[in-house]
Amino acid sequence: MFRKQLAAIFLMLLPLSVWAQQSHLQSITLESGYVPGAVEIAVLHPAEVKASEGPLPLILFFHGGGGSSSDLNRFRPIIEEAWKRNILPPAVVAMPSAERSFYLDFQDNSQQWETFILSDLIPHLRANFNLVQDASKTVIMGISMGGMGSLRMAFKDPTSFLAVAALEPAIEAAYSYDTIDAIDRTYRSEALYQSLFGNPVDLDYWQLSHPPYIARENMETLKDSGLNIYIEVGNEDRLNLFRGGEMLHRLLFDAGLKHEYRLVHRADHTGESILPRVLNALDFVGRTLRGSFAIEK
Repeated sequence: MFRKQLAAIFLMLLPLSVWAQQSHLQSITLESGYVPGAVEIAVLHPAEVKASEGPLPLILFFHGGGGSSSDLNRFRPIIEEAWKRNILPPAVVAMPSAERSFYLDFQDNSQQWETFILSDLIPHLRANFNLVQDASKTVIMGISMGGMGSLRMAFKDPTSFLAVAALEPAIEAAYSYDTIDAIDRTYRSEALYQSLFGNPVDLDYWQLSHPPYIARENMETLKDSGLNIYIEVGNEDRLNLFRGGEMLHRLLFDAGLKHEYRLVHRADHTGESILPRVLNALDFVGRTLRGSFAIEK
């Protein structure tokens, strides 16, 4: 109850002007042969952008398991606050509905969500919105399942993104499927793993899709890419996701790969703590984007 009150107070304390129409939220659909049916995508952009600001950065924001593109509306006041306080420069924020796909190309190729995002979604957004047309101002971020998906895509092809920000990423604290501890998979049934990674689970495919393994095997490529990395977890996450997040942080730290890591005290999985945590992640995104602007100028 106390945390719910804190979250309510946090939103109430936002300046009244934040609730003004500071942004446009659109809902679009995109057909693709890579995934079943039309995909709904929420697209948020500032209500007013000066012509002198030119093309905008793209921020892909991935929802968690059980979520949808409508989740972007929940975070809209926080994004607007970040714009108002100049924490985040003007940008287009897009959130696709990805079901419980893990943003993964399924092992049997029946659904190819990663390919859809890279081959269809990003080009579509760049063609239809006033966006920078390359990776120099493209950021990928997500929560829980979305945090896992964003890390996987960024680590596999780090030159396609300026930065990745993963909040409570749903990654297991293991480098191989057969060494996953029971505590790291209590919320995922074997049937779910099999629907994604094959039946029986293809051990190699799981490994090649697992962010910590990808990072470990491609560490020098990650370092050379200059990818900016933000990882955060709550130390009271009911799904124990702090274990995988901490393992990934230690891997990057030991390898000397600079990144920003936060272990958030008294924070559960999503819940009331997530709003200020998203604001912290947007601060990282803003600092990263402004750094790239300064370099180019």
